[in-house]
Amino acid sequence: MTNLLTRAKPATTSDRYENRLLVILFLAFGFVFFDRQALAFLAPYMDDDFGLSNSQLGFLSGVLALTWALAGMFAGSLSDRLGRRKPILIAAVVLFSLFSSASGLMTGFIGLLAARALMGTAEGAVLPMAQSLMVEASRESRRGLNMGLLQGSSAGLLGGIVAPVVVVWLADSFGWRTAFFVTIVPGLIIAGLIAKYVLERAPRLRETPSGVAEEVSAGVSAQDSAKVKVAPAAPKVPIRDVLRLRNVVLCMLIAPCYLTWFVTLITFTPKYLTDEKGWGSGTMSAVMTCLGVAWVLWGFATPGISDRIGRRKALIGFTSVAVFCPIAVVYVESPVLLGTLMIFTYTGLGCFTLFMATIPAETVPRAALATALGVIMGVGELAGGFLGPLVAGRASDIWGLEAAMFIAAGGAALVVALSFGLRETAPAVLRRKEVHA
Repeated sequence: MTNLLTRAKPATTSDRYENRLLVILFLAFGFVFFDRQALAFLAPYMDDDFGLSNSQLGFLSGVLALTWALAGMFAGSLSDRLGRRKPILIAAVVLFSLFSSASGLMTGFIGLLAARALMGTAEGAVLPMAQSLMVEASRESRRGLNMGLLQGSSAGLLGGIVAPVVVVWLADSFGWRTAFFVTIVPGLIIAGLIAKYVLERAPRLRETPSGVAEEVSAGVSAQDSAKVKVAPAAPKVPIRDVLRLRNVVLCMLIAPCYLTWFVTLITFTPKYLTDEKGWGSGTMSAVMTCLGVAWVLWGFATPGISDRIGRRKALIGFTSVAVFCPIAVVYVESPVLLGTLMIFTYTGLGCFTLFMATIPAETVPRAALATALGVIMGVGELAGGFLGPLVAGRASDIWGLEAAMFIAAGGAALVVALSFGLRETAPAVLRRKEVHA
């Protein structure tokens, strides 16, 4: 035992900061999705005041995605130009909390639409800032896992498990407006934690001889690396050079397909369960909580597994399973069986980290990282998050809510096909290939 303790590697300053940063950013992005998901769970309660049609519900979801997309692209580019992320992140967290609470003050559809649009404007800046901070602070062996916990499991725990329970309870007990009002408190607390504990430049970067960790990541191929015309000392990378990288282009195509799967499924499933299947709010909440459990589980398991088997294999395999989740919503009549199947088929949320953060982070230079993440997220939210629910809502008004579920399944199927074109970036997998070459 003494020998084991002697050989144990003490935690470094960088490791401690990595863990602390992960906790803070986990909470920050988790509450982004708590606020974003609240509308879907409150829609049945808002019918008396708003009488929302499927098209209007889809439009409310879509306008948030639209402003989220534009804000993400702008914030990522602004961050890389200024070389600052922390102030942008703090402002975004404070503002999305205020705008989410404002939804509870609205008395008409237009006012609610405006509040959701402003909320998306603030929330869109959070993920590019958070993931670019996290990738720099992470050890190579934990990069995929950390980014998965930040983006997948956090949203699953707070947006998928806590939100349906807390939001439905608040709506039942105090009314749907109160459920919106309480969202301001955790946001302000998290903004304070970011201001006090988050550093602009991770200690791990300072420990490298050049002061820059992996300026061009190990995952980028020699062919793609040659396309990015940037010297080690150059602080700026033109966006046109980033958009020439094969993995970046494919991730931009994958993003809208996967956002269509996710936003359509999460927006229309609560209403499908209550309106089409006739289940009560408690049963609906319990089934939706199963989605949250799966979200947390696959949110860290999928990227963690990808650290070992590769990003490409993980994306293909887990997305193939995700195709069946919306199909199960249509055809499974037992709440218990549906909840169980959702846990095992809601694997797509773990894949979001791969195409939206990890693969781009292992492909582009650090100087263009926030820009690349913002563009991929923005294109996904614009085409999939905005247009996807609009199309699904209109199709549901014409052919029934089953149409939305089949649209979601089709989006995941397209991701599978596109993923075959990706170049592998996982460092451990690339090293194994070099050894066997």
